[in-house]
Amino acid sequence: MTRLVLGSASAGRRRVLRQAGIDPLVVVSGVDEDAVIAALGPDAAPTDVVCSLAEAKADQVATVLEPVVAANCVVIGCDSMLYLDGQLVGKPASADAAHDQWQAMAGRFGELHTGHCVLRLLDGHAQRVVESSSTTVHFADPVAADLQAYLDTGEPLAVAGAFTLDGFGGWFVDRIEGDPSNVIGLSLPLTRTMLDKVGLSVAAMWAANPVSS
Repeated sequence: MTRLVLGSASAGRRRVLRQAGIDPLVVVSGVDEDAVIAALGPDAAPTDVVCSLAEAKADQVATVLEPVVAANCVVIGCDSMLYLDGQLVGKPASADAAHDQWQAMAGRFGELHTGHCVLRLLDGHAQRVVESSSTTVHFADPVAADLQAYLDTGEPLAVAGAFTLDGFGGWFVDRIEGDPSNVIGLSLPLTRTMLDKVGLSVAAMWAANPVSS
């Protein structure tokens, strides 16, 4: 039975998988994201940045798995960033940074890019697929009191671009163009096709990683 390992601390990504019938083994990577981004250089394309981060996370997680898991598993690494005004934005470093981010994107739209790395491990052999998905997000222009209340929840500090679709931030997303699960941090349609490329079906993942009632 193939264990699905999610190389992310994101509660949103875990929730996407669980709501879709898969209970992942969560193993958080210790990747230095700033170092990965710096190595790519300032002219790296958004897709290259998020894919490189996703691949680095999957690779790092694979090195710390228990042998019984590593013998037959698939590791999924992901990274999401918002592309706005020619810049990639990850998680804000402070409430002030989150406020400034919302000031910049309120009433506008940006592209949420998520890199995915599917790393199939079986009996000492490895297959990998690395791809990305993007979704256009149209933001509302929240009144000052609502924005401050949202910042006070702490949610913006834990998510790329200082917003999320599946929490308090959903009130301030007017619409999206593309896959909603990608905005949360793990695209189910893309992951399905990537799993297929390494010889795994959704049905097999359901059977091997059932969500307990």
